Amino acid sequence: MMPVVQLLRAALKHAGNRPPRCVMQTTSAVHGVRTHASSCTDGDKPKVLITGGLGQLGVGLAKSLRRRFGKFNVILSDIRKPPNHVYNNGPFIFSDILDYKNLREIVVNNNISWLVHYSAVLSAVGEHNVALAKEVNITGFHNILDIANEHGLRVFVPSTIGAFGPSSPRDPTPDLCVQRPRTIYGVSKVHAELMGEYYHQRYGLDFRCLRYPGIISADSQPGGGTTDYAVQIFHAAVKSGHFECNLRSDTRLPMMYIDDCIRATMEFLEAPDDTLVSRTYNINAMSFTPQDLTCEIQKVLSDFKVTYNADPVRQAIADGWPKALEDSAARQDWGWKHEYDLPQLVQTMLTHITLGNKLARAF
Repeated sequence: MMPVVQLLRAALKHAGNRPPRCVMQTTSAVHGVRTHASSCTDGDKPKVLITGGLGQLGVGLAKSLRRRFGKFNVILSDIRKPPNHVYNNGPFIFSDILDYKNLREIVVNNNISWLVHYSAVLSAVGEHNVALAKEVNITGFHNILDIANEHGLRVFVPSTIGAFGPSSPRDPTPDLCVQRPRTIYGVSKVHAELMGEYYHQRYGLDFRCLRYPGIISADSQPGGGTTDYAVQIFHAAVKSGHFECNLRSDTRLPMMYIDDCIRATMEFLEAPDDTLVSRTYNINAMSFTPQDLTCEIQKVLSDFKVTYNADPVRQAIADGWPKALEDSAARQDWGWKHEYDLPQLVQTMLTHITLGNKLARAF
């Protein structure tokens, strides 16, 4: 196993060396249709609002954006009370995406120029509460889209491997293909992709969307997604040495370590508009099965055991998802390149979780 210091150094790598650059939006009307023109100077820094900020990605993205643009230029928001370490590390406010008036006031009062929309009900939870998923993922998104268009914001909305379905090519899945998802989560994401692209074509809205694979991180708890096992398995390996997996051992899905995901999002947000041939891109890093992941963990923790008890709902969802994402357009258009493969992912996750547990016991 790699020395802890070396592992930590690898885990803390981030894309923070480039100077800030951004595109600030102005609004004009052409033949009665509002369009958004871009301008930028070296001194411009965006003012960013992140919705759903207490989820798996919001806190990490806020940290990277604050490092780039300044602590007070990035506002995290959610409907839940933040833990102290989040509250003390930068601006945090209550924001309910279903409250149009409140959301609009936040954008105006804080002079927001970029809006990162992470609020969502994920795949497995959505199948158990379709009404809530429709309200949050579709009605809430409409509020975000209309406010972004009204105020000329750059808006980023993540999509997912769940936007594809059993009739999509699965290995690999290209950017453009049949999309017939069978979950309300996937349907809402296809809806978001198409509505965002329509607003871009119709109004000139700077809409940007990445289809994320399953995201793996040590610092946040899973939020009800089908790929959650790939986070839970590491905590179980360190804590108990045994894990019961809710997917079949041969279920291959695309995955990505959170640092790669945050870096991809940062690079995509900052990419010059004229380099983007599309408004929605696949991004990929690695694909593996639960058995692949177990074998890699056992190279470090040889006594680790995994049993399988497939959950019918999650397994049915996973069986309709891509086995790998084809992401050559992202690599060509704006230079996307992942850094973490499966061995690096396993070493980094085990190091983070082991060290975190030791620190927790010490205090």
